[in-house]
Amino acid sequence: MNRFLDVWRHSVLGRHLLTALIGLAVVVVVLESVGDFRALQLAAMAYLGIAAGGLTVLTGINGQISLGHGALMAFGAYTTALLLDDPTSSMPISLVVLASTAVALLVGTAVGVAAARLHGPYLAGATLALAIAVPGIALYFGSFLGGEQGLRVSLPDVPVWALDLEYLLTGTEMSRSQYVAYLGWITLIVTFVLLANLARGRVGRRWRAVRDDEVSAELAGIQLGRARISAFMVSAAAAGAAGSVLAITARLAAPSGFTIVLSLTLLTAVVLGGLGYLSGALIGAGLLTFLPPFVTRIGGDAGLSDIRAAELAPLVYGLVMVLVILLAPAGLVGTTRMSLAGRRARRQMAAAGAAGATTGSPGTTAPHDSSDEHDPGTPQASGSTTPKGSTR
Repeated sequence: MNRFLDVWRHSVLGRHLLTALIGLAVVVVVLESVGDFRALQLAAMAYLGIAAGGLTVLTGINGQISLGHGALMAFGAYTTALLLDDPTSSMPISLVVLASTAVALLVGTAVGVAAARLHGPYLAGATLALAIAVPGIALYFGSFLGGEQGLRVSLPDVPVWALDLEYLLTGTEMSRSQYVAYLGWITLIVTFVLLANLARGRVGRRWRAVRDDEVSAELAGIQLGRARISAFMVSAAAAGAAGSVLAITARLAAPSGFTIVLSLTLLTAVVLGGLGYLSGALIGAGLLTFLPPFVTRIGGDAGLSDIRAAELAPLVYGLVMVLVILLAPAGLVGTTRMSLAGRRARRQMAAAGAAGATTGSPGTTAPHDSSDEHDPGTPQASGSTTPKGSTR
């Protein structure tokens, strides 16, 4: 137990790996207790969380606003669809996700280099143009990319080792929906571990320095363009992995799924959860996944028609967004952490004040601490006493 606490306190990588193991255990318990429909919903939450986590690095940590992450997801999704166009494909699914990530990384590098000198609304405008243009590429090359109908994704059979492991642990057979959900959440956990280590390391400190003050960062020897490009590359790679999981979950890659609405949805998830917090990105993705169906079901139970109930979901979603901005301007996770930090600081100040009042009350003298040795050569007033624990 002591070694566990040691790793948790002193090793950033160890803490992240332990958190990942705990998260994986929670994922296994949840997925084994839900049906296929909920498993697919959780898979949708996973790919939104992956993309929102990458956008958190770009917007929350490096300070660049991107409205084109849906387009970067499209590159990952179409790469997956091209690689899984045959049901008899023998290519491992993990290599498909890695290939999709690599393609999105290359595209993100090109976009990042082109937009390295842009920031603020200018960068947002450039990425917005990307989000608008990319769906048109699929229409222009319709014979190769399927046009408006898109490309079907042929999901291979569940691997034998996964079926054996599932049966060994639970005594049940893994369905394809569970397999897709496991794939999505394992991809999310691996992505979040990598992003968290980058954010807490030297690279993350450079990103934050550029975000906080560009002039000071440049005077400290940080190359602004390189820092911005590296953040865009990491964020694009995460978007590519998310696009791959999306294509596998929906079994389709079509231009209608990667419009500007998807990019705005990802940005909304980041703002709802809290800029700069990966946990906030995951919470935002969960809200975006489960809140609309929940509101629609409530509307249907209240007697609304299916159309009216579906129209109710965006209204409630917008109200939640407004309330979060008004009541929790730092996002749900950011505001919670700030509140806890403020409460902890007030308790420490109250404890320090109570200790000072006790040691300084008239008619009492604190006992002398024999272990508190004066520095050599420091003059001390004759007959003076030093209260225990006081600072000199």
